[in-house]
Order: sequence, then C-alpha cells, then structure tokens
Amino acid sequence: MKGMQQLQQVMTQLRNPESGCPWDLKQNMTSLIPYTIEETYEVVDAIQSGNWQSIKDELGDLLFQVVFYAQLAREEQQFELDDIAAHTAEKLISRHPHVFGTDAQRNLSDAEIKAQWEQIKQQERTKKDAKGSVFDDIPSQLPSILKAAKLQKRAASVGFDWTEAEPVYAKVDEEIQEVKEATDQDHIEEEIGDLLFAVVNLARHKQVNPEAALQRANDKFKSRFQHIEQSLSEQGKHPTDCNLEELEALWQVAKRE
Repeated sequence: MKGMQQLQQVMTQLRNPESGCPWDLKQNMTSLIPYTIEETYEVVDAIQSGNWQSIKDELGDLLFQVVFYAQLAREEQQFELDDIAAHTAEKLISRHPHVFGTDAQRNLSDAEIKAQWEQIKQQERTKKDAKGSVFDDIPSQLPSILKAAKLQKRAASVGFDWTEAEPVYAKVDEEIQEVKEATDQDHIEEEIGDLLFAVVNLARHKQVNPEAALQRANDKFKSRFQHIEQSLSEQGKHPTDCNLEELEALWQVAKRE
C-alpha cells in the first residue's frame, strides 16, 4: 500500500464512529488549530537541527494534520484530500507562467517574475472579491511580526512604499523620539508598536526576514546569558548573587568569546 493511501486509511479508521479513537472523534476544524500550529513550529525546529530523521518525523506529523482536516471536510461532503492536491497544482501552474507558460514567459528576468507573481496573486484576490482589499486574505492570527511584514508587502505591491531605505531610517528615528515623548502607558504602548512596525519595514527594505532576524537575536542573547550562568556556576554563584555591573562585565566577556 502506498504511503498516502495507507495514511488516509488510518485516518478513516481513527474517525470510525463505532471503532475509532475517542479523542480523534471529538475533534473538529477549530479544535485542531493549536496542534497544527505546534506541529509547524516543530517542523521548523527539526529543519534548524539538521537532523533528517527528525525532519521526516515532524513533516509526517504536519502532513497528518492536513489529512485530518481533509477527512473532516470529506465527512461534511465538502472536499477530499485529492481535491486539495488538484487545486494546489492548478494554482501553482497558474502562478508560474515562467515555468509552464510560453517561451516568452519562460525568459523573464527575476524582477519581471517577481512583478508577475504579485500581479497574478492580486488578480486572484480581485477575482474572489472585486471590491476587496489587498489585505483581505492575510490571516488575522499571524504572529504580529510576520503580519506586519505581510501588510507592508501588500501595500507595496500597489505602489504604497518608499523606493529606498533612507526614509525608512528616518521613520525609525522618528518613532524612537515619539516613544521618548510618550507620557501615559497606553500612549507608550502605541508608540512602541509604531516603532516595531517601522523596524519591520526596515528589515523588509533590507531584504531581511524580520522573524528570522529576531530569532537569531533571541538565540544570541540566550547563548551569551548561558555563558554568564556557566561562568558563575563554576564559581559557585548564581546571577542573583551579582549586581548589574558584575553581570555586564561577564556579558562583555561572553560577547568576546
């Protein structure tokens, strides 16, 4: 039995009303959302670990989520897994005329391909709702940094964007000053939000993924602070035993090393 066929058969059995799994039978589209998000992050962790066995395992768990959703839709007579695959294939062919199209379309430059991609996606959005917004299909539950980047990219796709980075630097400086001038807590929160949004915009202009950049900063901070903890542990101490000046000195050592 082929792998996908076997997985679908297992899913069908798990959802069998008479002999299936009680937990699986209780699930619905909404209840699965947290598990889907968790599995996605586990795939990311596996890829970053470079362990191929772990990557295979986690991709399998994520694939099972897709199969589960397809099974739920099938039970409601909405669509099946094959419908999902066929629709995705058709969409990819439509979005890649530089691969599947005419000779002229296959000879586009990278910049032309990117512009064509954005145009095709905008046409798809317009087809769904002729009066819709460029933001309509951006998921409301995206992490804030990713959502900010996507909002900015969509606005840029219709010409609302600076053509160079210098005005973005100025905007970041402006937002920092507004944070300094904010008085009450609500105003401070608002201005810090504007500052973060401006920094995401700067990352976009510098062709940097802001989520990846922040994750890198998180990892770097964690590594350096753990270096401090290890150094203190060797002296029989804990960070709470030190004042800020002592911790800062150890931080500088960690940066050098």
